[in-house]
Amino acid sequence: MGGHLALDAGGVLAAVVLVVALLFVAMTARRWLFVRGGGTVECSLRVLPRDGAPGAWRLGIGRYKGDELHWHRVFGFRRRPRQVIHRRGLVVSNRRGPSPDEAEGLLPGVGIIEVRDGDLTVELAMGASALTGFLAWLEAAPPGFPVDLHPPD
Repeated sequence: MGGHLALDAGGVLAAVVLVVALLFVAMTARRWLFVRGGGTVECSLRVLPRDGAPGAWRLGIGRYKGDELHWHRVFGFRRRPRQVIHRRGLVVSNRRGPSPDEAEGLLPGVGIIEVRDGDLTVELAMGASALTGFLAWLEAAPPGFPVDLHPPD
């Protein structure tokens, strides 16, 4: 009887390990598909609600698609973006470095930029080259695109 119980527990453990390995492979393949298309950048995001404390930082991948930045979570399975930031009417309201508390949860050497897209206000944390690319993408908007870049204080 004890041998059957050990065999059952071993089978369950093997199934759990197999499921975890398949999930890891699926997330890796999803990320590879995003990155191979080009126009992607590692970018953490957090939503700033109008009232209340800001949300938690979430690690993700930003993907430029025309006049939009599509943000996808790194650890997820959805092919559709979690956030879409439109270049038209975008307002960049603040640029800063991470606080010591924030730095623990972010990639090293990131800068933080606060942007407003209509009613949505988010902070994006990117490396220096990604941040330069983001600002260049904004400034390269076609004539007539209302993009508001406030200089950092």
